[in-house]
Amino acid sequence: MIRKRTILGLQRLMGPRLMLFAGLLFATPVLAQTAAARVECESISSAILGRTVNYCLALPPGYEVGDGRYPVLYYLHGLFENAQSWSEHSGQLTWEGLMSQGKIGKFIVVMPEGGKSFYVNSYDGHERYEDFFIQELVPAIDHKFRTMANREARGISGVSMGGYGALHLGMRHPDVFGSASAHSAALIAKFPNPLPTEGRWGFYARVLQEPFGAPLNEAHFDANNPLTLAEHPEQFADLKLYFDCGDQDRYGFDAGAKELDQILTSRGFPHQFTLRPGNHGWSYLDQYLHFSLEFHWQVFSQAEETGAAGKKGSQ
Repeated sequence: MIRKRTILGLQRLMGPRLMLFAGLLFATPVLAQTAAARVECESISSAILGRTVNYCLALPPGYEVGDGRYPVLYYLHGLFENAQSWSEHSGQLTWEGLMSQGKIGKFIVVMPEGGKSFYVNSYDGHERYEDFFIQELVPAIDHKFRTMANREARGISGVSMGGYGALHLGMRHPDVFGSASAHSAALIAKFPNPLPTEGRWGFYARVLQEPFGAPLNEAHFDANNPLTLAEHPEQFADLKLYFDCGDQDRYGFDAGAKELDQILTSRGFPHQFTLRPGNHGWSYLDQYLHFSLEFHWQVFSQAEETGAAGKKGSQ
């Protein structure tokens, strides 16, 4: 009644022009409900790693209004990148653009700092990144933010090294993740023996020594390799899976992507794979990141529909 009387009084005293101003003034609470998406960067103290780990988190529009819960996608960056690469490149703009176009709904994106870990437990046991991720990071995010804390509403994605990590973690922990995707995943089937010290293979040996040992411990590499894990899809039977790669990938990861597709196909495991025109890195993601975001939203929305139907049926 106070607001109604105030507006009527303003109308009598000042006329229709002031009414327009008053309408905008009193509409402010409504506009706040559509507040823009934002990125927050924080850190988590890890007892497993014995240090703090930085992460950034993208919150959808309107997150701060109400008490609704959201699906969550973990996005893993590539080698020589960090937790802010998503927002420094086109990730944030692509995600926001898809929401504004109505192609995806609202979900949270978490971007943890992965260093050169390949998101696995290192051979020497010093860097137990996989244990940190599953045992500390995921529970901490679910506790601090309004996530839908179940596997169906939790996905994992990544590019290059992060694509390797997303496939690895998704396949090894299908109880945690309901969907996994990868762009240009760093998939390598076998290493030549002896391993060259120069060229592409020399580069691989140098970047892989931190997680997989120096010299490279092939048994540890094979045990964590998504190409090896894919040989037993019964262990991740309910995981929804999407991956793609550029047909001109400068690291040759298109060969690994095609091999992963062949392994999964030969074992009758349903998945989505596409070899796309392009190279590697953000020039590739600028064109194709939207495919994985749309894939995960499809999985999230199907889970929400199933959950809603289940609740309705139990009433």
